[in-house]
Amino acid sequence: MDGNGRWAERRGLRRLDGHRGGVESLRSVITCLKGYRVKYVTLYAFSTENWGRPADEVAGLFHLLEERIDKEALELHRENISIRHLGRLEKLPLPLQQALNRAVKLTKNDTAMTLSVAINYGGRADILDAVRQIIAKGVPPQNIDEELFSSHLCTAGLPNVDLLIRTGGELRLSNFLLWEVAYSECYFTKVLWPDFDERELEKAIIAYSQRQKCSVYVEAKRQSTDASATSVTVNSRHTKVGLIAPALSLERG
Repeated sequence: MDGNGRWAERRGLRRLDGHRGGVESLRSVITCLKGYRVKYVTLYAFSTENWGRPADEVAGLFHLLEERIDKEALELHRENISIRHLGRLEKLPLPLQQALNRAVKLTKNDTAMTLSVAINYGGRADILDAVRQIIAKGVPPQNIDEELFSSHLCTAGLPNVDLLIRTGGELRLSNFLLWEVAYSECYFTKVLWPDFDERELEKAIIAYSQRQKCSVYVEAKRQSTDASATSVTVNSRHTKVGLIAPALSLERG
């Protein structure tokens, strides 16, 4: 969640549960990506920098996240989608920690897709945490390579990001998966997250497909009932998509 959400006119938070609300956008995006057989998706929900917001707003957001995670985990489990948390879990309020742990445990054996939710996550913080772990283990400098370093990040075991999508008109990474997006294709759109639906996602995937070199090209046409939809191809087996967008949409007055 970084810059592309909108805050309420009054201080405080409210859910957007309409067709174009943030939760509905997430469901639509996940359904669409699953249709493309994308295996890995990461959503940036709350950054380490977001602690600088007013305390009541942060508390309200955590309460909404806790509520939504419990509810959405059941639906994702039915869709055979596993949930993984990225970030410093121990710094979060205990009820939110428990909600995340429940979601991860419930979906741990699901295989259709891995949805990583970055809450209290920062790319720089994750890199620093990895460095501290390596130093604490006394690893000789000459033994440190990219593979070893990656294994100490909270994204260990996940593939690097192929496509990074940033909504809301911002043209920056905002400390998101800095190590993992080194060779990612980036797609920036002015469309706000609540309005980022299947058609907008398909624009991003078409752009991604057109940029791919032949060596990365894997045929995987998405089945669609929409006759006007464009068939695109993606690396369906390993493609990982990162989304810099709020998990819950807020309004700024």
